[in-house]
Amino acid sequence: MIQVLIVAEHANGRLNQSTAKCVSCALALGEGAIDIAVLAADCAPVATEAAALQGVRRVLTLERPENSEPLAAVYAPQIAALAKGYTHLLGPSTTYGKDLMPRVAALLGVGQISDVMAAESAYRFLRPVYAGNALVTVEAAAGQIVVATVRTASFQPAAGGGQASIERAVVEVTLPVHTRFLSRTQAAAGRPDLQTATRVVSGGRALASAENFKLLYGLADALGAAVGASRAAVDAGYVPNELQVGQTGKIIAPELYVALGISGAIQHLTGIKDARTIVAVNKDSEAPIFEVADIGLVGDLFQVVPELERLLRAERT
Repeated sequence: MIQVLIVAEHANGRLNQSTAKCVSCALALGEGAIDIAVLAADCAPVATEAAALQGVRRVLTLERPENSEPLAAVYAPQIAALAKGYTHLLGPSTTYGKDLMPRVAALLGVGQISDVMAAESAYRFLRPVYAGNALVTVEAAAGQIVVATVRTASFQPAAGGGQASIERAVVEVTLPVHTRFLSRTQAAAGRPDLQTATRVVSGGRALASAENFKLLYGLADALGAAVGASRAAVDAGYVPNELQVGQTGKIIAPELYVALGISGAIQHLTGIKDARTIVAVNKDSEAPIFEVADIGLVGDLFQVVPELERLLRAERT
């Protein structure tokens, strides 16, 4: 029987929605048992949320002071030890999962299947290649544990209402000391998380400066949206790397994606191909972004954005 262990992603005592999407992927593997591993200094709040996901049998908590920060080097040996006896080990294909899961796969001596977007069976998976321009079916050996990251944009989160048991787990492993937590720098609070937001406003190279990029924040606030950026905007220093959307950034699937001054390079389109509605504003009528946009406006974003924000705020009042 299939035995699946999912590594929970969480922050500030809240379970990230990516974990619920991993549960949906696990359910698609076929009949079996699904467990979730929570690593933290205080697991209780996150474990309670995880236990409420439908389809989960139990939540295993690894609670120790060293787990207070999600350091991949510290988490990996604990997860590798806990994973013994399971047939599948899943983590989200987010920044967190991309950092952690390859280390776990290496410790277990197996290859990793990255960006699973569909499960055809317990050992056959669909994943994108060539920046999403092609899809390939890969098959894993049934005789060894399958370590995979789940493309969260391709799955809906599992429903709540579950009643999984919560159990304390203990693993005897030596934790590395070559990596330690120093500090954390986070984006300004008050906006939705880019990875899970239902609405996203993104800017590109056309904004020309970090000061001009602030123009997007007012529109994002009016929409209740997260803020993103193209790689060109990040490389130019307009915004930090954590806001990058695309093949080498975050893969997202919002209900609404507003692209402002983004030309639409294939690497960027890879990150938004699962967005429900794409709105594009660009001065160049030949920009590739218009080929995928549901709504396109050829115009100067420095004129369009303030007007859109004004109309949105007027509608609310």
